[in-house]
Amino acid sequence: MEVKTSLLDNMIGVGDMVLLEPLSEDSFLDNLKNRFDHNEIYTYIGSVVISLNPYRSLPIYTPDKVEEYRNRNFYELSPHIYALADEAYRSLRDQDKDQCILITGESGAGKTEASKLVMSYVAAVCGKGQEVNKVKEQLLQSNPVLEAFGNAKTVRNDNSSRFGKYMDIEFDFKGDPLGGVISNYLLEKSRVVKQPRGERNFHIFYQLLSGASDDTLKKLKLERDFSKYNYLSLDSATVSALDDAANFRTVRNAMQIVGFMEDEMQSVLELVAAVLKLGNIEFKPESRCNGMDESRIKDKNDLKEMCELLGIEQSVLERAFSYRTVEAKMEKVSTTLNVAQAYYARDALAKNLYSRLFSWLVTRINESIKAQAKTRHKVMGVLDIYGFEIFEENSFEQFIINYCNEKLQQIFIELTLREEQEEYVREGIEWTNIEYFNNAVICDLIENNQNGILAMLDEECLRPGTVTDETFLDKLNTICAQHQHFESRLSKKSKFLNDHSLPHNCFRIQHYAGKVLYRVEGFVDKNNDLLYRDLSQAMYKANHSLIKQLFPEGNPAKVNLKRPPTAGFQFKASVGTLMSNLQTKNPNYIRCIKPNDKKASHIFTESLVCHQVRYLGLMENVRVRRAGYAFRQTYEPCLERYKMLCKNTWPHWRGPARQGVEALMTDLQVPAEEFSYGRSKIFIRNPRTLFFLEEKRKQCLEDLASLIQKIYRGWKCRSHFLLLKKSQIVVASWYRRYAQQKKYQKIKHSTTVVQSYIRGWQARKLLRELKYQKKCEEAVTTISAYWHGTQARRELRRLKEEARRKHAVAVIWAYWQGLKVRRDYRKFFRANAGRKIYNFTIQRIMQKYFLGLKSKLPSMSPIDKSWPARPYSFLDGVHTELRRIFHLWRCKKYRSRFTEEKKAVYAEKLEASELFKDKKAVYPSSVSQPFKGDYLEISKNPKYQKLSSGVEEKILLADVVNKINRANGKGSSRIFLLTKKSVILADQKTGQVKASVPLPELASVSTSTQCDGFFALKLKEGSASAGKGDFLLSSDHLIELITKLHRISSTAADREKLSVDISDEFLVQFKQDKVCVKFIQGSHKNGNSVSCKRKNNRLLEVSVPPSP
Repeated sequence: MEVKTSLLDNMIGVGDMVLLEPLSEDSFLDNLKNRFDHNEIYTYIGSVVISLNPYRSLPIYTPDKVEEYRNRNFYELSPHIYALADEAYRSLRDQDKDQCILITGESGAGKTEASKLVMSYVAAVCGKGQEVNKVKEQLLQSNPVLEAFGNAKTVRNDNSSRFGKYMDIEFDFKGDPLGGVISNYLLEKSRVVKQPRGERNFHIFYQLLSGASDDTLKKLKLERDFSKYNYLSLDSATVSALDDAANFRTVRNAMQIVGFMEDEMQSVLELVAAVLKLGNIEFKPESRCNGMDESRIKDKNDLKEMCELLGIEQSVLERAFSYRTVEAKMEKVSTTLNVAQAYYARDALAKNLYSRLFSWLVTRINESIKAQAKTRHKVMGVLDIYGFEIFEENSFEQFIINYCNEKLQQIFIELTLREEQEEYVREGIEWTNIEYFNNAVICDLIENNQNGILAMLDEECLRPGTVTDETFLDKLNTICAQHQHFESRLSKKSKFLNDHSLPHNCFRIQHYAGKVLYRVEGFVDKNNDLLYRDLSQAMYKANHSLIKQLFPEGNPAKVNLKRPPTAGFQFKASVGTLMSNLQTKNPNYIRCIKPNDKKASHIFTESLVCHQVRYLGLMENVRVRRAGYAFRQTYEPCLERYKMLCKNTWPHWRGPARQGVEALMTDLQVPAEEFSYGRSKIFIRNPRTLFFLEEKRKQCLEDLASLIQKIYRGWKCRSHFLLLKKSQIVVASWYRRYAQQKKYQKIKHSTTVVQSYIRGWQARKLLRELKYQKKCEEAVTTISAYWHGTQARRELRRLKEEARRKHAVAVIWAYWQGLKVRRDYRKFFRANAGRKIYNFTIQRIMQKYFLGLKSKLPSMSPIDKSWPARPYSFLDGVHTELRRIFHLWRCKKYRSRFTEEKKAVYAEKLEASELFKDKKAVYPSSVSQPFKGDYLEISKNPKYQKLSSGVEEKILLADVVNKINRANGKGSSRIFLLTKKSVILADQKTGQVKASVPLPELASVSTSTQCDGFFALKLKEGSASAGKGDFLLSSDHLIELITKLHRISSTAADREKLSVDISDEFLVQFKQDKVCVKFIQGSHKNGNSVSCKRKNNRLLEVSVPPSP
């Protein structure tokens, strides 16, 4: 079962300031400090989250923490930004309410990190899927891009947002993100050209110079040294907490994920480099003849490189820095610029170029992350905007920022009261009016269309004549002097005349967060935000793909003489749109507070935090929240938490939860005026009542814990006793079993010993009987053996004696027979002995010869000419005849293994031998090469498919030959096809048939005796193919080609056999002329190639390399 916790459990200090008792500024700060010292950086004011910047990483943003706060009640766990994000997301998903999360606080309070945490939490708890994950990744990766171009290091914050950002994240009906829209407000573009001491320019400049590759910097015409660029401050160019090189790689990767193309990223970096180059352009005065000073550029190298980056003609931009053209109706006046005006124009161009680039980036990101579906979307807005600013010197930027914060405070009070009132009406609780400070009067002082400060500033900027900051201040003193929140030393109020804290060139406004002194210097120029038309037109003439989009007013075809809207007017309109947007959504607030100015952890500066608490109106927020009921909770969790305080509700309440709470409050005798019953919640007016319930619950829990401990200890002792009892029984039973087993084993062992002794005695008795019986049997056997041995030896002696007598008789008989034969043979031996010895010798020699020949026979190859030598000369005839017979026999054996195809090949080889042996020098090299026939594989090659299909007969030979041109002796490649009926010549590249000659029309073939491949196909006179004359060709397979031609003609019964002429000089008929082809042997210095040259009209000379 899940363990339910509460905001009130294990609480350090007070988690919700609404419950703080007593409520004062000191107790408020003490509670914040106590929680901050224990790493509790989040505290509630009702549904508002106060966030203290810890300036270090805390282990409270892990995936486990995300799961812990997922789908949990807002007050169920300790305060956390995830609780607010989860509440907003579930309201949007389940109740179909558009949400907005307003994050405010001064620079360095952690607003940007808070917005990232909200977005990362929503991304973690919403749906999954490939498309959804892609959208989430694009939304999250838009932050690094905007931070690089819109954030900078300030004295208060290393990553300070110098623009306001409002992002609408769009969801479908399931709660999955579909896309988003980003709006930006008032980029601090003056930072581009000048930074206060100890601060940096925007991050992207340092990231580009630190992280870009050498090749990229070379293309952008930049160097890594920060000191080379006037727009980059050097006293704090390197920040230890920032890795600019790694951040540059992160930004490039983020731009790719968001959807920027490679050429777009390159264009953006070129514009950033152009801004740096622009800051290096310096001017010098030059006197004219009329006595006026004009400006000239000192060193044009930076101007040249900038123009090359942007694709602008150098002369056009140089003129725009030196002259200003003013148009009025039909008139156009051109004036020169002095050095101060030139520097103003340069800085104005740099600020406008960077500001418009930033706006283009926001637009481009919106194109990538916008929702594609056309259906209605649920929207969650996240507003990360600069907080209230009070510096030593406050100018136009602080005035605009503080005006925006006044509007946010106004809508915060209105929406908080409205939410409170709506909840009371929804729950049926009587609404009582709450007294609070309404800052609408301050907003009206600033934004009133007639007498507001912004309206007067616009009026002063548009007024003809001399307009200065002093005339604007005089106008304020005249119109706003009687306003209770406006103070000026030059106003008509006498109480400020001697106020030395109020300089003459300043005015002071009493904001809701305190008084702020504004120095009027620069108000008019910054509100005008003028960029000379000459510079706009020069930028429009650029060939750069992005510049023309940024300066559309520079188009000469669309010249607009109307003055552009002022910065104050544009910002006022943007704030109005933002307020209208926020009014349509359910608000959720995160108030960020900076604990110290040192950006160090574990330091809590009370004066600084007190100042922020005051201007954020947090005390007033608590009072508004507590003006009605300080605490409210639905009946089910309330009854679940406090049910142990009443016997009727403990341990289980069976009825409705409201009746259970009513029974509980009645039993506790809580005064009726301290609480009210709503439709779904109980409302508790005073925190003391809640703390009373908590104290009673704590005491009851202690009593219950004692009861549980008593019952547990009794149960544990009884369980231990029963376990011991059960163990004793088991041990006793096991011991009795063991004793009986030992007794049984002892008896068994004794029985076994007695039995073994008896069996041993019986066995030994039986053994003695068996031994005696065996001895008797062995004695009989021994006597019998001795008797049989005696008998056998007697018989053996008798047989030996008898055999000796028989052998003696045989020997005597053999001697007698031998003597008798020798006596009879002696008289015939001398007459026939010689011939018999001769015949016997010859027979032995012949036998030895044939046996030796059998073991020395040569191999079965017909070309093997080896044969064993004859041992005797009288065997010469036999030896020769046997060699002939053996050769014929192995030739027959060899032929019997031939297939029909192989027989045909050898028949062709035999015919080639008859035609060319000892006649053609190239013939010996062709003997070992098999006749392949189709060298082009014409039936398989798709290149010759058309040619193959056009030949009806079977192709016997297909090869590439050279057709010799009689004009110059050069050859052109042709495909040579031979069938049983014709010879075909075709183009090698196209496969088109050039000539087709039927075989009956061939008269003869001529070739030389040399090592060449030339041959002539001579046609019969008067034949159809003889019109163009004979064919002089050259082939690497000459022997095979002519052999196949001759063989086809000799096998055909209807035509004459083709004649083959082999001569080093023959005639060839070319149309009407006869040309002599003569073959000569070339020298070694000409190499091994065959060359053919035309000597005259009647002679072609072929030079053949000498034979090896």
